[in-house]
Amino acid sequence: MFTNSRRKSNQYRMVAFTAAALMLGACNVVDRITTIGSEPPMTTIKNPVQARKYQPVVLPMPRERHAVHEPNSLWRPGARAFFKDQRASQIGDILTVNITIADEATLDNATSRTRDNAEDSDLTNFLGYESNLSRILPEAVDPTSLTSLGTKSKSNGTGSIARKESVKLVVAAIITQVLPNGNLVISGTQEVRVNFEKRILTITGVVRPEDISASNIIKHTQIAEARIAYGGAGQLTDVQQPRYGQQLYDVIFPF
Repeated sequence: MFTNSRRKSNQYRMVAFTAAALMLGACNVVDRITTIGSEPPMTTIKNPVQARKYQPVVLPMPRERHAVHEPNSLWRPGARAFFKDQRASQIGDILTVNITIADEATLDNATSRTRDNAEDSDLTNFLGYESNLSRILPEAVDPTSLTSLGTKSKSNGTGSIARKESVKLVVAAIITQVLPNGNLVISGTQEVRVNFEKRILTITGVVRPEDISASNIIKHTQIAEARIAYGGAGQLTDVQQPRYGQQLYDVIFPF
């Protein structure tokens, strides 16, 4: 009774999972069918703060310092410049981000492991009752050799990684948040469509105002918590991706 109930529960779960997967796939199929023969649609410009997945940045902040105005002084303690700075500093201001990535890594790993275990136990004398073991165990039981276990394992692993990446891009980002310590949270998205292929570049992170150059430019190496994504959408990108059914099969197939 209990086994049948569990079996039915598992069947219901499988049916529900399959139905959800089919519905999701159907929605994607409908969207893809409606864009056949058309260029990939460009994303409309939106306020990144109002995005569904947007989360305000919360980082450790130093204690607040109150400005002290000195009499007969034009300089305010804590100010970064005597005259007004034209660089981006307020929410909505735009700055330029230079992305120049030239990474190269080579890794070689080799692992070898061998293990040999053996366990033996006997019961040669136990108050004379060892002779009665044949009553509860097969007649061929030998008290001097009750159990004998042995395991052997051996594994060899070799790995080699050779990676080289080179990315050089320029993107404009907008300030979406000013943290209490003066650091700026930036977010930028750039889309370029050529024929039927669209390239998308997004960048987010936290920068210091003093790292922004006089020409309102900052390097990607000066961005804390940087998130840089460069990808695409279109016919060529679709060809490079396996079909949805194959991806689903790769996820759920356990062997």
